[in-house]
Amino acid sequence: MTAELAAEFQDYLSFARVQQRLAPRTLQVYTNALERLQALLAERALAPTQLLVPQARRLAAQLHAQGLAPKSIALLLSCWRSCYRWLGRQGRVSCNPFDGLRAPKAAKPLPKALSVDDAVQLASYTPPAAADPVLAARDQAVVELLYGSGLRLAELTGLDVQASAEARGWVDLDAAEVHVLGKGSKRRSAPLGSAAATALRAWLAQRGQLALPDEVALFVGARGRRLSPSSLRAALAQRAVAAGLPTHVHPHMLRHSFASHVLQSSSDLRAVQELLGHAHITTTQIYTALDFQHLAKVYDQAHPRAKK
Repeated sequence: MTAELAAEFQDYLSFARVQQRLAPRTLQVYTNALERLQALLAERALAPTQLLVPQARRLAAQLHAQGLAPKSIALLLSCWRSCYRWLGRQGRVSCNPFDGLRAPKAAKPLPKALSVDDAVQLASYTPPAAADPVLAARDQAVVELLYGSGLRLAELTGLDVQASAEARGWVDLDAAEVHVLGKGSKRRSAPLGSAAATALRAWLAQRGQLALPDEVALFVGARGRRLSPSSLRAALAQRAVAAGLPTHVHPHMLRHSFASHVLQSSSDLRAVQELLGHAHITTTQIYTALDFQHLAKVYDQAHPRAKK
């Protein structure tokens, strides 16, 4: 422990080490946090026991103003809150100045989506003649369903060949619909586009060459059993490389691409919410940011006053 730390902080760290038996790495995190707090208190000529709620709020605001990430601020506040909670139980402070004090919310990262050209390039890719035609037909159908219907990975791998009471999902080719079991065990139907229907018929014509006789899964792996999520991810990533896409492609990226491209064309947020199976429209609203990015790029490229 650092000898320069105030006695209150050193006593708490001793408690954390001996009584709570915190791991050395965790203890070091707490030590660093308390060293930082002591430096901030020294700037204000305050002892640890003199810190009150308004001053604690100003400390948090100062961290934010210094550009510290919300997660880093949250970690510091958590360490400080734990320390003052212990000091309160010891009767050394009258209140915990960090109680109820929260870090600013971290901005949610935008989902990664392919451009329309890249998505079409991936879906239209034709493997070389030497490739296994059965696996090629399967992967084509997988891409068309992920991008054409906006399915989640688990929803796609959960599809069965036929509808049944036990099936988590199935495809109704005649009605051009995909029925899936989504998050929260909620069932929904997604549209099946003509390209996806064509790809599925081609896969079903060859599925028997790969699937074991008793396998009910729509998509199967090399051993004839239900295709695993990891195998699907690997197959999709390999197809993207072979198709010449400049970025790593994962299944959920195709779902993001589906949502983003439908929103760009329709501007109908409620429809996209229904298609994706989102319980709350706030979850869907993140795609409006992707749509704005697309519009901003068009503006930058096309407007004469946007060019440098």
